[in-house]
Amino acid sequence: MTSVSRHARTRMIAATATVCALSAALLAPQAIASGTRPYSETYRPQFHYTPQKNWMNDPNGLVYYKGEYHLFYQYNPNGNSWGDMSWGHAVSADLVHWKDLPLALSHDDKEMVFSGSAVIDWNNTTGFGTKKNPPMVAIYTSADKSTGRQSQSLAYSNDRGRTFTKYDGNPVIDIGSKEFRDPKVQWYAPTRSWLMTVSLSTEHKVRFYSSKNLKDWDQLSEFGPAGATGGVWECPDLFPLAVDGNKKNIKWVLVVNINPGGIAGGSGAQYFIGDFDGTKFTADDKGSYTPPAGTVMQDFEQPDFGAWTTTGTAFGQGPAAGALTGQGPVSGFEGKGLANSFHAGDGGTGTLSSPAFTVDSPYLNFKVAGGRHPHQPGTVQERGPAPEGTTLADFEGGTYGDWTVTGDAFAAAPATGSHAGQQEVSGFLGSGLANSFLNGDSTTGSLASPEFTIDKDYVDFLIGGGSHPASQADPTAVELLVDGKVVRSATGHDGEALNWDSWDVRELRGKKAQIRIVDGNTGGWGHINVDHIVLSDTRAQPLSRETAVNLVVDGKVVGSATGSDSETLDWASIDMRPYAGKEARIQIVDMNTGGWGQIMADRFTAAATPAKSAVQRADWADFGKDYYAAVSWENAPGGKRHMIGWMNNWEYGGSIPTSPWRSAQSIPRQMALRTVDGRIKLTSEPVSGLASLREGRPVASAGATVTSTSRPLGRGAAQGKALDIEAAFSLEDADRFGIKVRTGAGGEETVIGYDTTTQELYVDRTRSGAVDFSDTFPGVQRAPLRAENGKVKIRILVDWSSVEVFGGNGEAVITDQIFPAPASQGVEVFAENGSVKLDEARVWHLGSSRR
Repeated sequence: MTSVSRHARTRMIAATATVCALSAALLAPQAIASGTRPYSETYRPQFHYTPQKNWMNDPNGLVYYKGEYHLFYQYNPNGNSWGDMSWGHAVSADLVHWKDLPLALSHDDKEMVFSGSAVIDWNNTTGFGTKKNPPMVAIYTSADKSTGRQSQSLAYSNDRGRTFTKYDGNPVIDIGSKEFRDPKVQWYAPTRSWLMTVSLSTEHKVRFYSSKNLKDWDQLSEFGPAGATGGVWECPDLFPLAVDGNKKNIKWVLVVNINPGGIAGGSGAQYFIGDFDGTKFTADDKGSYTPPAGTVMQDFEQPDFGAWTTTGTAFGQGPAAGALTGQGPVSGFEGKGLANSFHAGDGGTGTLSSPAFTVDSPYLNFKVAGGRHPHQPGTVQERGPAPEGTTLADFEGGTYGDWTVTGDAFAAAPATGSHAGQQEVSGFLGSGLANSFLNGDSTTGSLASPEFTIDKDYVDFLIGGGSHPASQADPTAVELLVDGKVVRSATGHDGEALNWDSWDVRELRGKKAQIRIVDGNTGGWGHINVDHIVLSDTRAQPLSRETAVNLVVDGKVVGSATGSDSETLDWASIDMRPYAGKEARIQIVDMNTGGWGQIMADRFTAAATPAKSAVQRADWADFGKDYYAAVSWENAPGGKRHMIGWMNNWEYGGSIPTSPWRSAQSIPRQMALRTVDGRIKLTSEPVSGLASLREGRPVASAGATVTSTSRPLGRGAAQGKALDIEAAFSLEDADRFGIKVRTGAGGEETVIGYDTTTQELYVDRTRSGAVDFSDTFPGVQRAPLRAENGKVKIRILVDWSSVEVFGGNGEAVITDQIFPAPASQGVEVFAENGSVKLDEARVWHLGSSRR
């Protein structure tokens, strides 16, 4: 890794701490003071588990005992953002209807209770109970509040999990690490011993231990690194399954959740299939990867860049031969040279551009590494003049003027740059700015403007500092208030450099308003920098902060790829088919001066098929953005393997617009191993008990041909916010087809489709409702899915704030949160660029599992 600033390191540690091991528990249900009927709030899931209030993440302690499926989970008993990690608790008889129970394991002065598992100690190997009344034992990661060390500890219950006692001999495994977490424990019958699977998170390894009594553990072996390694490994799970239902052909599945670096970006759940011999897990050999052949456009093997042109200082005068001064080891490039923007360290910026070429190949394949700073539409590479208009504050003249100051974060007057102990602050105008880093991140306060009338189209401002949204309990944000309510907000991006941001306020013209700058955060990046707030009829254009490889057509970026905060180059691909015959350029851009502010690229090749990265070549339990920390129940009846995941993503998990709770769990799923296209895959389908929530007869439609249009399904009768949809299509000549849900006014829609040109199932949530709380939220998620005998089957579960899509026989699954307006309840069938036959569609309304 390259050098990383103090704040960047703090943020990375915090992100690591927010992973699978970190998280949450539940208080006994209480009435909500607002008077809103519980579980009826906007966006409240109706058949996905949520706590009545407060923050929740990873599922923990999944075990079946005496007719109850236990769902423990990471929980903050004291707020709606991550913190005070404890174990919440709920039980169910059918994995559909859940009953809340009191907090199971609480944080205390010494430790937070991170993720783990639970078992029934049938033979009382621990001595915590009796054989007649075997104890339920929770094995959890103890996060030491004073040292940050993570170790494995025990707690036990003799009343069916209602109350727990922490073991006096904790911890039972301590290797002195701060990255050692999430134990999954099971009884391994062949050796009559307990088996623990636990993660060495930053090493991208899983370690196996054995014990006769859950107290004394012996190390067996390790697995990894393998597969996707772009983020920390967490919440591992190991279990056997019969292949295609054949109990004589058993394979073992090792699930390893990863954050970031998932298939859809951010958090994800990958898996490996292989064999376990009681000591060691061996993954099946998938063979080496050979990228598609094609025409090499640039391989950086010459002493200079040839016809490619540079700007700035980042790329130097020619290709690099590997790592540059101050840089970590660089690997994965082809031949002897590569483009490397670390010539001036992270602080250097610049571009490297190809000559123009005519697009005559379907794909542009290349290798890329470096920082994960994606291209953002609407950004520019050179800052223009400040927008003209009415200046509400420029923080010049050594005073805040008539703005009101509270707290101790902003001092009595504007800052003139960085405060003591702060990195260099840049990007502000003039000599002053609002900077809440006075005496460090621990201070809090606010700045409030006098009231003004909105008489222009935009509010433009420069902003930097921490990314703690206004929706969180402890924000670092700029807020626009109308009638005392926050109607717009913005944050920094965990960097000291200020950049332009804007609010479109045309709908608020004529209203009285106030600007408030808030620093309520005392953790990493717990401060905010603001300058030059202007009412203007011109939207400010932010300066690019990307480290990316872009395909540029007609002056616009039409395709982009970035690194994954790694010095190891990996394959990437841009689809050029829509631009066939057009003139294009390749541009390698480094406009970032923070941590991982560099980009590396090599071996640009025009090819007929796309190259696949290690992430794309890995196997994924779910291809959506919102399925993480997936683990399975132990001791389920009939030997079934049910799995559930946290239905959120660490990229934006603390910013989703829900209250008084935050986060949901996915629908529990029935897991299986099936042979698909000659390969064994892990498949999943909703548990059968979900059908108990179906209300009345379904709205049905069959035998309809849809041609290049979108129209209501069932003549408009198929509408709702909580639906179970089954649809089957026969391919004709449409490029794309499928079902749109939660459609409504203003063009709101969530599109669930099948792309025949790429043979992929996809979910497009770019117009799904509220998407502006995070740059990484809107987008399209894709999963490979081959049609079977010319037909495509899709099952869609629609809840008030999510969709879960199961393609084929469960081999392609996409889970995504959505936040549409309550009135957006339409369901439509569509086809693009041709026709498709809708063989059959059935739509059921689903009742609440909380009734």
